[in-house]
Order: sequence, then structure tokens, then C-alpha cells
Amino acid sequence: MMNLMKIEGYQAVIQYDPEIEMFRGEFIGLNGGADFYARDIDGLYKEGALSLQVFLEACKARGIEPRKAYSGKFNVRITPELHAEAVTAAAAKGKSLNQWVFDVLGHAVHS
Repeated sequence: MMNLMKIEGYQAVIQYDPEIEMFRGEFIGLNGGADFYARDIDGLYKEGALSLQVFLEACKARGIEPRKAYSGKFNVRITPELHAEAVTAAAAKGKSLNQWVFDVLGHAVHS
């Protein structure tokens, strides 16, 4: 199970904090931080919507785009052995390493 919650089209990661006996939500993919706390699911939706509203209003006031922009490029550090195995797996599928990683990541995030 993924600990994700969607509020007004924005996703937040939800975790339980045993020290304060509350759930903590943190919006992801934003150009800044926006988090919220509650004891139950209904409270998370309510507090999340409030936190998001404050964040979006602050972005608007400052002329900042609220969503983070992604380039589509990132570096991954792996062992030389895993690198060699990935190249072999890609070649066995008749794909470039880039296309193979694209396919594997796409499958992992959509399943």
C-alpha cells in the first residue's frame, strides 16, 4: 500500500508519527514545503486542504509557480555489477539501457 493522498489534484505522502500520535502529511512536487497533521483520515483531508490553500496563496502573492518543474533527467548511482546486469537485461530485450530503465520505472510506478 502506498501512503499517498490526493487533495485538490496535489499528492501528499502520509506517515504516522508515534511521538505525537498523529498522522503527518507532506505535499510532494511543490516549489516549497507544505505539511499538515491530524489524528484521522477526515482530519488529514481537512488540514491538508487548509495547508495547500495557504501555500498556493503564498505562491500567488510572490508570483511563484507552485509545482516544481522536472527536467526528465536524473543520475542514479549503482554498483558496477548492477550496471553490467542492467545493460545485459536491456540488450536481451533489444532495448537501449535508457529505454529499458524508462520501461522498468514506468512499470514500477504504475503498478
